Amino acid sequence: MKAIKYILGVCLCVFLVVSCKNEKQPEVKTVEVDTASEKTLDPNATYAKAEFTVKGMTCAVGCAATIEKKIAKMEGVKFAKVDFEKELAMVEYDEAKVNPASLEKTVTNVADLYKVVDMKTVEAFSNK
Repeated sequence: MKAIKYILGVCLCVFLVVSCKNEKQPEVKTVEVDTASEKTLDPNATYAKAEFTVKGMTCAVGCAATIEKKIAKMEGVKFAKVDFEKELAMVEYDEAKVNPASLEKTVTNVADLYKVVDMKTVEAFSNK
């Protein structure tokens, strides 16, 4: 009986040593990127910078991030940042394709509770 236990113990140890490998091969995944949907900015365009207050935001992840994404997807927008804590949106845009009214419309279309206040054109953003 002791011999059977000893043999089973040795077999188990050999099995564990042989089956355990410390070398893990990384999994390689290929991701296709749709380059046709990427925005192309006109290098000859005249860009303006606007700052405005967004009232009605209740959270940074849902509200501010959603507004920022919607503005950034607009054709002609080069840069968009929405700061939840300061209730401040900063946008750099092509003046030929985007205007302050279209920026305000995009923000208010995200949800009825968002209001754009004190929109102004600036030379440089206050805090980037």
